[in-house]
Order: sequence, then C-alpha cells, then structure tokens
Amino acid sequence: MAYIEGRLVHDADSHLMELSDCLDPYFEKKLLDRYHALDAVGVKVGNGRWEEKARTVQGDPEFRGGIDENIMLRKNYEAHGAFLREDRPKTLDLIGVASQLVFTTYCLGNFGLDRGSDMELCYGAATAHNRMMTDFCSVDKRLLATAYVPLEDFDRAAQVTKEAIELGAKALMVPSSCPQNHGPSHIGLFPVWEMAQEAGIPVLFHVGGEDKLNKTYKENGLPPVPDFHGGDDNFTSVSYMPIPTSVMQTLATLIFDGVFDRVPQLKWGVVELGAAWLPGWMRAMDSAAHAFMRNEERLQKLSAKPSEIAMRQLRVAPYPHEDAGWIIANSGEEMCLFSTDYPHVEGGRNPLKRFDQSLEGLPQSAINGFYADNFIDLMGEGLAKELRRPEHLARV
Repeated sequence: MAYIEGRLVHDADSHLMELSDCLDPYFEKKLLDRYHALDAVGVKVGNGRWEEKARTVQGDPEFRGGIDENIMLRKNYEAHGAFLREDRPKTLDLIGVASQLVFTTYCLGNFGLDRGSDMELCYGAATAHNRMMTDFCSVDKRLLATAYVPLEDFDRAAQVTKEAIELGAKALMVPSSCPQNHGPSHIGLFPVWEMAQEAGIPVLFHVGGEDKLNKTYKENGLPPVPDFHGGDDNFTSVSYMPIPTSVMQTLATLIFDGVFDRVPQLKWGVVELGAAWLPGWMRAMDSAAHAFMRNEERLQKLSAKPSEIAMRQLRVAPYPHEDAGWIIANSGEEMCLFSTDYPHVEGGRNPLKRFDQSLEGLPQSAINGFYADNFIDLMGEGLAKELRRPEHLARV
C-alpha cells in the first residue's frame, strides 16, 4: 500500500543524499584536482565513516526488509533511494506520486563557487552536477532531473544551459542571490531564459542559492541555539526568516525589468523557500508599480499588473508547516504546489495530512491545482504527456 492512495499527486520537491564522491566520475579530469582541493578550506565535507555506515545500512537485508512500512519514516541516508539509483523507482511507487522533481543535497549552493573568482571551476562543478543528476534520474522517466546554471558568466551560462537540455534535464535551477557583477535581469542572460522557453522546461529557485543570515545576528551573548539536527549549521527560527528575501527581490526585478514578458511562455518555480511571503509580495509589487509608474517607462510597458504576471508564470511550493490554504486564498488557485522534500527531515513524516488539513474549505479546483494541475502547468514539456494524468491514479 502506497503512502498516497487513490489520488493524482505530483511531488515538486525531493532530493538525493549523495555521497562525497558523487561528482568524481562526471568531472572534467583537468578540474578534478582543483575540485578535491576544496576540502582544504572546508567547503567539501566528508570523512568517509558516515558514508561507510550509509552503504552498510542500505545493503543490510534485514534493514531492507522494512522498506515498505518505513517509506516516510526513514530519513536522509537511511531513506530508500537516497543515493542508490536502482532503488528510487520503488520509492516513487511506495510514496504514490505520479512524478517527482529531484534536487541535489550535497551540491546545493555549488560549493560557494558562484561567489568566487574561479569561474572555470564554478561552471565545471555545475556541469558535473548536471551530468550526475540526469544520469541518476535516467533510471525512471518519473524522476525529473534539475540542472544547475550559475548566472555569473553570460557565455558559460548559455553553454551549461544548452548542455543540460541536451542531457535531458527537466528543469533549470538558478540561484536567487544576485550575481556578483550584474543583475539577474541583465540582457546577457536572455539566451538562458529563451532556451528554457524553447525547450518548454521551467526555471526554478531552491533553498541553498539564497543570501544567508548575517552571522552577527547570532552574537547575542547567549548560548548557541541548536537546529533541528542538533547542531547550528542548519536553520533556526532566526536564520529561517531571511530564506525568501533574495528570491522576492530577484523575482520582482525580473518582472519589473520585463524579463517575464520577454519570455511569456516560460514558467518559474520557487521550491523549499516557503510561500507565506507570496500574498504580501504580490501586493507589494503592485503598490510599487502604482507608485513609480509615472516615472518608470519599464513599468508602463508591462503586459499586466505585476501580481497578474506572477499568477500567469510563477508557481511556489509552501512548507508543510505553513498555512497553504491561507496562501492559496490570498494569492491564487494556480500558484501553489505540493511537495514532500523526501528524504529530508524537514519534509516531515506526513506532509499529505498537514496539507490536507490546511486546504479544508477551499474549492475542489484549488485542491486539484495544488496537488497536480499547477505542477503539470509548471513543468510543461519537462513532464511527459503520459505522466501528467496517469490512468491508474484516480483523483479524489
């Protein structure tokens, strides 16, 4: 029996839990030593012991005997299909989703290389990641591989985009933080957006590529606050707050500067960056456009109000602890997406129940949109036609 039964559901957020050598077979040989040297500055982490434990656990017959009943209970490296490619199709069967967007864990943030000066290594790491992701997901067409595109160098960004599409990536992931030397709406990035539009695949923002909390906020004279893993490297209540800040600014800039209008068929997605900000952000954009319309020709040229442009082209995945029903009621039925964050701890053990409870009272069209229709719209040609509404998955 699957976790989700008798309904059509697409999963907008899942992850690999890669081991530290995951990129080695996919790196250009001339760059591999420079990539390994990142260990010296602590960018790349792994002492081998946890990896040995993960391999041992996943190979234990007794442990594997409990896969079915623990599909949503085991997390991270103990989860089924976390890093063994041949296991992942059964994972989808047991969860019960029609398809699943797949993101990295190990490579989120591209090892900080976007903020450095070694652009050859920056784009080399992104290319290796894209080859690794598309190779992993090639085992099952329901697995939708995301490819990373750094936005620092116009020509390299276009080349990485072209290769990612040729590899079979079903979505492009870009950072929400601003590039070092130009805005995200710079005309030099138009080839990236135009190639994505032509291929019919979306551009996505995901946690890991955002501006992080200024660490000085933690200096309050009190003991450190542990995160949900027991350390202090992941999110706490304070560091959680700025998660959507950069994506709000970047998306508004893309809309105001006419990029969304330049590629009107291109869909954009925001994943694992929350969505409670969405209604207020849409209204803030409309207020800004109203206030500055007289003096800014770019605003006068927009095809519609900024909020309406967002409704047309933007899709956002709420966290399970957010009130998804309130977000939908105050933004639009076409904007929100279901996600499990499998196999991360943050996704929880029963996201379906939490989302169902928050959606109570909404019209069925909004519920259908949240669990399937909005995802199908977001993915476009990235989601094979036979996967969009499989006959064996009935809708509630």
